[in-house]
Amino acid sequence: MWSNGRTESMKLLSHIQHSCLQMLRRTAADGRQRRLCRLLSSSGPPWRLMFFGSDQFAVESLKALTSSRSSSDGIVKSLEVVTLSADVPVKRFALENHLPVHSWPPDNVDGQFDVGVVVSFGCLIHETLISKFPYGILNVHPSLLPRWRGPAPIFHTILHGDTLTGVTIIQIHPHRFDVGPILNQDFHQVSDTCTADELGAVLATKGAHLLVQTLSSLSERLAHKQEQGQIGATFAPKIKTSISWVKWEEQTCDQIDRLYRAIGFRIPLRTTWMGRTIKLLDFVGKCHISLSDDKKKPVPGSVSYQKESNTLAVCCKDGWVGFKAVLLKKRLTAADFYNGYLHHTQQKKRFCETDEGLFVSRNCSSSREKSQCCDLKQQNFLP
Repeated sequence: MWSNGRTESMKLLSHIQHSCLQMLRRTAADGRQRRLCRLLSSSGPPWRLMFFGSDQFAVESLKALTSSRSSSDGIVKSLEVVTLSADVPVKRFALENHLPVHSWPPDNVDGQFDVGVVVSFGCLIHETLISKFPYGILNVHPSLLPRWRGPAPIFHTILHGDTLTGVTIIQIHPHRFDVGPILNQDFHQVSDTCTADELGAVLATKGAHLLVQTLSSLSERLAHKQEQGQIGATFAPKIKTSISWVKWEEQTCDQIDRLYRAIGFRIPLRTTWMGRTIKLLDFVGKCHISLSDDKKKPVPGSVSYQKESNTLAVCCKDGWVGFKAVLLKKRLTAADFYNGYLHHTQQKKRFCETDEGLFVSRNCSSSREKSQCCDLKQQNFLP
């Protein structure tokens, strides 16, 4: 009996402790909510801003905020900048426009700012720093979150053939990139000829406008923020140079086209020829060619010089793609490469099934490269 009574007493005590804990949590949550409501209703623009950024994409948002600061009815009262490096576009713009610049991590933040803005910064911001901004820190992200979270959303938008993208303004969380609640979004239709650089320029401008719009009604946006779901969430990791190797037997014309538009203006596409690495330049897209020998189907990697258009056409999984130039020891036009190198090998045997005269897909030779290739396939970078 005594044992049963003790058990019942322990259960009752546990229930009372649990109820008290729940009450304290509700009270704390209610207190935070009331403080947030008072905060949101007691202030508004113009804001005291601290801007975190680095590259040219970030400069567009910084330009918009700087313009707002100088206008009589602007939303920016003061503006200071944090950068990670001494020689980045954001720091150059800040110095040219006489904006105060802080190194990372910044000092003397307490009570100095209302809102933080981070655009293409590349460094996770700690919770203790976020808490020093009464309205939190906003992030301009060039995708329709939760699609393409991560450091390279624009490249992956092109690489995967997305026809719709946009920009998203979120309030950042301290422990993970790109998972905070959504405050605002704007959509953008992606053309089928758009490059990553072109898309980046458009989204940088859209993002700057959307940031200003969000700041002008920030209290309302925060009150109606929307948490991100997991449905449709994808990750956009950094692009590695290993992705630039073309796999002629696996990739279609459209896939090679998207790969070139995603990375070709920064990282040239590559293949091997006669054991040497060749960089493929000036991509012209899908080629419609007729061959003198129609009886024998060409193998992927076969090369045909098109004299009329001065183009090297290369056979891939489902057709032919063309390049106007290559880089061997030096830059060579299609005609130069054909006359100086390719013509001699093709005289021996045209469209042979050996490597001679073919552009050959490079095998992953090292364990590190094999791991990278496996990662790319798992992330749908390669077919």
